[in-house]
Order: sequence, then C-alpha cells, then structure tokens
Amino acid sequence: MPAAREQGEDLTAGAGKAESIAGPLFSDLGVAESICESLTAQGITAAFPIQALALPIALDGHDVIGQARTGTGKTLAFGIPLLQRLDGQPPARSGHTRALVVVPTRELAIQVSYDLAAAGKASRARVITLYGGRAYEPQIDALRAGVDVVVGTPGRLLDLVRQGHLSLSDVGTLVLDEADKMLDLGFLPDVERILELTPAGRQTMLFSATMPGEVVTLARRYLSRPMHVRAEQHDEPELVPLTEQHVFRAHQMDKIEMLVRVLQADGRGLTMVFCRTKRTADQVAGALTTRGFATAAVHGDLGQAQRERALRAFRHGKVDVLVATEVAARGLDVEDVTHVVNYECPEDDKAYLHRIGRTGRAGRSGVAVTFVDWNDLQRWKLINEALGLGHPEPPETYSTSEHLFSALGIPAGAGSRLAPEASGRQGLEAEELEDLGETGKHRTAGHRSGGAERTRTRRSGSRRRTRGGVPIAREGAAADHPVSHADAPRRRRRRRGKGHTGSADH
Repeated sequence: MPAAREQGEDLTAGAGKAESIAGPLFSDLGVAESICESLTAQGITAAFPIQALALPIALDGHDVIGQARTGTGKTLAFGIPLLQRLDGQPPARSGHTRALVVVPTRELAIQVSYDLAAAGKASRARVITLYGGRAYEPQIDALRAGVDVVVGTPGRLLDLVRQGHLSLSDVGTLVLDEADKMLDLGFLPDVERILELTPAGRQTMLFSATMPGEVVTLARRYLSRPMHVRAEQHDEPELVPLTEQHVFRAHQMDKIEMLVRVLQADGRGLTMVFCRTKRTADQVAGALTTRGFATAAVHGDLGQAQRERALRAFRHGKVDVLVATEVAARGLDVEDVTHVVNYECPEDDKAYLHRIGRTGRAGRSGVAVTFVDWNDLQRWKLINEALGLGHPEPPETYSTSEHLFSALGIPAGAGSRLAPEASGRQGLEAEELEDLGETGKHRTAGHRSGGAERTRTRRSGSRRRTRGGVPIAREGAAADHPVSHADAPRRRRRRRGKGHTGSADH
C-alpha cells in the first residue's frame, strides 16, 4: 500500500470504468500462492475494483469498510485476507474458531461458505456454516472438531454460544457482510452482542451496499480506525451498468402468458422470477411447470431442505427457472443468470435494485424485465423517479404485443407452452432432497410433487417417511430429532354413524 495512504482515508474507484478493463492480478496484490492456486483452478486470476481497493489494506491487517453494489466480488475482498491470516496459525481448539463471518440470511451463508471453501481449497481451510432450520447436532459435531472459519446467521450463532458449544474468544478476524440487510431485518442488536464476545484486538471488516446511519454508528463503535473503500463514484447511479432493463404495463390475467413468452427469448439462460407473496410464487412455479419449463420455487413457507434442493438444482442447471420471493433476493450468487423478471412490481427502489442485481454480476451482461399492473403504477413511478430509470409510463403490453417480442428477441412462433425437446433440463426431481433434521417451517403450498415422498438420509443411507419432503415429527418433541411416521400424533376422526369415533394417523 502506498505510504501516502492514511488509515481513515476514503478511497474510491469508478466501477464502471474499472470493469471495462482487466484488473490487477491477485498475485500482484500480495495474495498467498496457495490462495492464488485455488482461485486459478476456478479461472479467477484478476481482481475486480472492490477487491483491488480492499485487499492491500486488509492484507496489512487494518480494519476496512467496503461499499460496492451487489455482484461486484465483495466475498473475495474479505475472504482472501481472512484466509491468508490463518496461514501459520495453530489449529483451532475444540468449540472455537479463528475467523467469523456474520451474514443476514441462510442463502447468503451457504454462498459465502462455498466461496471461502473454494478459495481456501489448496490450504485445506476448514469452513462450516451455522444457520437455523437445520439440526443442531451436525453443527455441534463440526465445532467440536475445531474449525478455521465459521459463517453464520446471528440467531444460530448466539444460540450455540449460549449452549456452550461455540466460543468466540479466539476470533482473530470478524466480517460483517451485508450490514444494511442485517439492519433491515432487525439483527443489529444481535450483531452487537456477537461483537462484544470477540477479542478487542481482532481485525474487523464491514461490507455493505449502502451505509445508513445505524450502520455508520456500528462501524464507528466497533471498528478501529477503518479505511472506507468504495467501488463506485459518489455520484454514480446504483444500477448495475451492464443490465438491460425493460418495463411493461401488464394485465394481471395475462402475466403468465407474457412470462412464458419472455422465457422463450433468444439467449435466455438461467432466469429468476420474483414475486411479492409466497402464494403467487407457488402459483407461477406450478403454471410454468405445466407449460414445460424446468422450474423450482424458493420462499419462506418451504422447509430448509426444500429450499436448498431448489437452489442446488438451479446452480447445477437441472432447473433453469427459479421463482422466488424476497427471501432469495439477497445472498444468491449464481453465475450466468441471464434474465431477471419482476412478475410483480417491487415494493420500493431498494427491492428493485436487490432483485435485478441477481443478473449483470461481476462484469457480465444481463436482462431485467418488470411487469407493472394498473394497481402498481403509482408505486412504479416512485421507483422510476428514485432511480432515474426513464420509464415513467410503461407501454401497455400483452402476450401478443409485437413490441414485447422485438424488445426481448422472442421468436415469432413462441406460444403458450415450451416444446418438450426444447428444455433439455433434468428438472427438480433429479436433485436429491436431503434430510436435514430441520426445525423451520414445513408447509409446502401448491408447487410440489404431492403426497408423501420418501427421502434419503445422508448420514445413514436409510429411508424415512416424510410429508412434503419433511420428516414427520412427534408433536411436542424437539424439532431437531425427527421420528418415524409410526410415532406421529394421532387425532380422533369423526365417522358417520351413531356413536362411532375412531383414530387415524396424520
């Protein structure tokens, strides 16, 4: 780092300009050979702007506040210094960890863990993920063995600390990722408790797309003379520069037909479709499946095993359309998402940015399509004005409108169904449903295979009866310990006929 830089200095780079040229090589930024080897194996050799700015500072051991739009490589900006600091350190003690990454959502925890494990593969860094909705026992067993890096959500981290299974007294590096989202979800008090459980001499890195006042206050209180780095100009628009945006005024009854045409556009690859409600997400996913598309749904009413199965199938290309609520708008970083469709108008400009940020990531181009029905016109005008999109009056559009076909490159013969041979995808059923011993919500609405299905238990290879992909548990028993169907609660069922009652399994 040049001698002229002082801690507390505010460094900025123009992301749009920097993304158009090759960045510096990681090896030229002081990154360890083992990490460079792991990154090279994935075809990653040059740094993006936020990485080029943050790495020299973080590798020197200083605290960092990193600010950049979604999809610009923030995970490696903190992950590389975190992993490099582990080199030469003794193995972590049982129930302890050397580094901690706190994230707001399960999906982001999974993604960050995957990226850190990949970057630390050559150095054999041990990374585990701790979040709710999964059984405690496997997580506790992993902690007993000692781990290098823990990636977790605030609630589960504090639960394991309170139970005595996790100690944060050896944490040398702490990362707060998506701090603004943790504020939105009300996690900042939990984050402060976690910070107070870690050593005062730790290195702390805070990354956030935006810097609201509460996050600034948190940084001032818990970071030591941090350097603030930005990967865009102060007056640069927040929108992803390589994302082509289209907005259409749509009729509620014609939206699914419009969506089917959009999904037949030339060059369309992995696609995310966003809905405002769980019910709508299920309905849209079901409708697309019946029309021949390889589709999966992700929302809060699905069990964790079902959500992870859908995300794995999407990442692996077994399904190419993922219908999601806002639960997946953050933390899902999948390469080659070519299209994002807002089936329903987002709530506000922040939600719009988070949704369309799933495409046009890391220097790639993308397409964002938004359907605005008549009831949402005023909401859309506010979003348009806040972001300066230039679409105050979306054109009235139907599934047969010529301008829809021409704007998105939809073939003239595209109809209401996808030809069976056109998909070429294995579908959701090709992805195994794991038995996680999960504790979260289990209801599955609408879009599912129906009936009781049988699922393989990873640890034992045995089969356990489930309902909707979730092991049936005894009422009142600990949710972390699934039991057999024979142990399920019995309820009395009234039968026709005088004085006759009986019982039956659920």
